[in-house]
Amino acid sequence: MRRTRVLTAVLALAAGLLTGGPPALAAAPPDRPAATADAPARSALAADTYTWKNARIDGGGFVPGIVFNRSERNLAYARTDIGGAYRWQEQTKSWTPLLDSVGWDDWGHTGVVSLASDPVDPDRVYAAAGTYTNDWDPNNGAVLRSADRGASWRKADLPFKLGGNMPGRGMGERLAVDPHRNSVLYLGAPSGKGLWRSTDSGASWSKVTAFPNPGTYVQDPGDTSGYASDNQGIVWVTFDESTGTPGSATRTIYVGVADTENAVYRSTDAGATWQRVAGQPTGQLAHKGVLDTENGHLYLAYSDKGGPYDGGKGRLWRYTTATGTWTDISPVAEADTYYGFSGLTVDRQNPGTLMATAYSSWWPDTQIFRSTDSGATWTRAWDYSSYPNRANRYTMDVSSVPWLTWGANPSPPEQTPKLGWMTEALEIDPFDPDRMMYGTGATVYGTENLTNWDRDTTFTITPMVRGLEETAVNDLVSPPSGAPLLSGLLDIGGFRHTDLTKVPSMMFTQPNFTATTSLDFAESHPNTVVRAGDLDSGPHIAFSTDNGAHWFAGTDPSGASGGGTVAAGADGSRFVWSPRGAGVHHTTGFGTSWSASSGIPEGAVVESDRVDPKTFYGFRSGKFYVSTDGGATFTASPATGLPSGDSVRFKALPGAKGDIWLAGGESGGTYGLWHSTNGGQSFTELQGVDEADTVGFGKAAPGASYRTVFTSAKIDGVRGIFRSTDQGRSWTRINDDAHQWGWTGAAITGDPRVYGRVYVATNGRGIVYGDTSDTGGGDDGGGGTDPDPDPEPTGACKVTYEITNQWSDGFQAQVQVTNTGPDAWKGWSLTWSFTDGQRVSQLWNGVHAQSGPAVTVRNADWNGTVAAGSSVGFGFTASRSATNTEPAAFALDGRACTVA
Repeated sequence: MRRTRVLTAVLALAAGLLTGGPPALAAAPPDRPAATADAPARSALAADTYTWKNARIDGGGFVPGIVFNRSERNLAYARTDIGGAYRWQEQTKSWTPLLDSVGWDDWGHTGVVSLASDPVDPDRVYAAAGTYTNDWDPNNGAVLRSADRGASWRKADLPFKLGGNMPGRGMGERLAVDPHRNSVLYLGAPSGKGLWRSTDSGASWSKVTAFPNPGTYVQDPGDTSGYASDNQGIVWVTFDESTGTPGSATRTIYVGVADTENAVYRSTDAGATWQRVAGQPTGQLAHKGVLDTENGHLYLAYSDKGGPYDGGKGRLWRYTTATGTWTDISPVAEADTYYGFSGLTVDRQNPGTLMATAYSSWWPDTQIFRSTDSGATWTRAWDYSSYPNRANRYTMDVSSVPWLTWGANPSPPEQTPKLGWMTEALEIDPFDPDRMMYGTGATVYGTENLTNWDRDTTFTITPMVRGLEETAVNDLVSPPSGAPLLSGLLDIGGFRHTDLTKVPSMMFTQPNFTATTSLDFAESHPNTVVRAGDLDSGPHIAFSTDNGAHWFAGTDPSGASGGGTVAAGADGSRFVWSPRGAGVHHTTGFGTSWSASSGIPEGAVVESDRVDPKTFYGFRSGKFYVSTDGGATFTASPATGLPSGDSVRFKALPGAKGDIWLAGGESGGTYGLWHSTNGGQSFTELQGVDEADTVGFGKAAPGASYRTVFTSAKIDGVRGIFRSTDQGRSWTRINDDAHQWGWTGAAITGDPRVYGRVYVATNGRGIVYGDTSDTGGGDDGGGGTDPDPDPEPTGACKVTYEITNQWSDGFQAQVQVTNTGPDAWKGWSLTWSFTDGQRVSQLWNGVHAQSGPAVTVRNADWNGTVAAGSSVGFGFTASRSATNTEPAAFALDGRACTVA
């Protein structure tokens, strides 16, 4: 699978990218906490407590880095190019997302170019965050630091950008912690910015001016966008822990530079001076540098290109640190390589054992090599028995993620599922020689019986990716019957979810788009579904008559080169399609022939009325268009005041002809949410909505007749996911600062069958869905005033206290408080006592104080109003001792609460 995650100003959707792009707002002040109770978001909005989960896909994107802690068993992290970072949970064999608190303004910090887990203090972890080094990301990069394993973060802004989704992102790790003096860290920068150092545990950074080479290699000097023409910079840092003592800075440090002639540098005086390592090979880039201090060997994986897609030649080298001897230990002759090497790891329990990957061997498969004698001899994960037949040392079981077969039936020597591609992350567990994990362009694979390899018996490879959701989402629909969710995704097309808690058996196939750009269903016949998408060669549209379970391809109008947007008539009898490369077209039936539509410009976004099967709508460059003859002709609406650009999404309300909601715009211009009840002839802008990017509808609240409206927006100065049950007169923010997911501007939809449920598209964190704790359905529009300093809620309360994460000396918990009385609370204050010395260190969605064992949490200034039957929630991290007894009693302003 090719993952082209690049953003241009003119592309509506490129694989892995943002549509329309997020607003270019100012970066946060240096060293600001990512989300704290000390600086809560101010809003006069009501708030609801939602439970957020992923619709399970398991993987779906490139994992360029896996990092095991060297001092604590089972502590491991994974980084993704645009989808944040994750921590391994051994008990459940799953990954926990760590950067969901990244907000809209800092969306680029969901791209992680490097991770470092502190070998001295395992509670500490660091992430070098930033997605693009060119102007696609307006903000600089940052180093995020956590003292609680990623449960919460503090941020140190950098004076340059980082490229978690740039070429060369599989090299590394660029960020490293000194194993003897863990307050010292190094970071290799891209773009010619050099080597940087922190001496205060990542709180501040300064350039290492003595380092002589900021790198020279660029993938494509002629790329005017700045994406492929950026200097890939300094790509890895490795400490020789044999040259230091606890508390003193490590003396010898190796650094890898993206320079084909000068790839490896060394300092022997704790970073004061640096020299090019003598005798090193030239002509290729050192993707990885892994040190075996027991045997005194620095192993290096070389490729002629920076990756992660390209690479035609490569070598493996061993440098003997005591003698300065370089030895070519490549498993094959250079003439026989058609790939570069990148993945590289040493078995810390058996240091003479090492493994490497041919990361850019796309056909017929990637290759993994293993040596048990420091690289003198090698065996392969697979060999040819007699071409084209293969003999594999492994078996693969993808039953937990069955779509990894891609529904393919390739001819030998290709197999399905593949061993992988873009395999730049490869790690043997430092505490368990039988466990190995490696990242691919689609998943994390691993094994727990690796040493079978050395006994000439097969080992089993399975997906080790549960909880790591890394798809970028273009479109979402939730039909009134059939599957609750259909999705349009980048890279892997999309899925039909019949059960949100289970991985679907297969992505959409026949055809299998590289990106689904748009999908729709016939409102009164939801078994009829259409999707449009991108494909290197083949049709760009497909139809289903069984609610997306099976598909067949349509034909393209002349000139169509990409998916664009597509709309299904309300009864499924006709379709309107606006493909890339051709104008708007319409058809009756299932797209065997198309006729050009008139009166509407090429590139318009198209949607259908959800009641009248002959009415369709379009939008382009500030103008709204209407067709009442099945898309044959469109007429420009007289409506004015709409956004002038094309970053607009709109939808027609089911069950009401001509009821249309339109969201969009851009920072510095017209930007907001509009509503029309006369088929788009005029629109009314909703007051208080500063910005809006998506709009969707869900089941009406109990007692309400109008559908619930959802939007990703900025309302009353607060960015978030919002819900209205009264046609936009009042809004409830339903996410919180711990659940933001960076950029959420591509798509949103409610569920027509479950009140309050909403599906949110993210750009790298998959499909997030939320369920409300509000069973009453009433949204309190909020006041504009702060709560009383001494709140006096009336009536009863119920408290749910849940420990959501726990480690050796700390934990994270979530608390939900439900108003079970007859009256609304105008401010609240909850108290409890800990019995085991627990201390709250950070709390969000409230303000806390602690005196001895007694804890008091008051509402923030935006969530003090809690209607009868509604709930409010907050979360916190805290320290603990060996035991962590949950509180047995809670009181709301002195009144005892029921403990659920």
